[in-house]
Amino acid sequence: MKRSSLIDAFDPKCPIRNILARFSEKWGLLVIYTLTLKPKTRFNELRKEIPDISARMLSATLNTLVADGLVERHSYNTVPPTVEYSLSQIGLTLVPYLESLIGWAKEYGDDIMAHRLNSQSKSKWMMKSEENAG
Repeated sequence: MKRSSLIDAFDPKCPIRNILARFSEKWGLLVIYTLTLKPKTRFNELRKEIPDISARMLSATLNTLVADGLVERHSYNTVPPTVEYSLSQIGLTLVPYLESLIGWAKEYGDDIMAHRLNSQSKSKWMMKSEENAG
């Protein structure tokens, strides 16, 4: 592929940017990862596994992932209706990349958290210095 034919990922209209943004939002990757733990998962089971997500946000995230073909929604004609979610074939292809990202986060998590704390300390120190100067 020629470099001139590559799509500019910084262009807001770039389809690659759009695709990555949709499933890598705050909850998308977490929902995908949670669906790797059990092949078919009901909505309330997902809520229990991800306790800090609201029902509304989980529903919206699942709808997005279903619309993009990463997750499949299976509904059963029972009373009350039963709905289960699972990763689609396309969604399953993301799992090795997600596991790689998780491994990276585990490896560098302590370093990143130390940098955050250091950055927060510097910010607080700078704000105090500015207050004292003013």
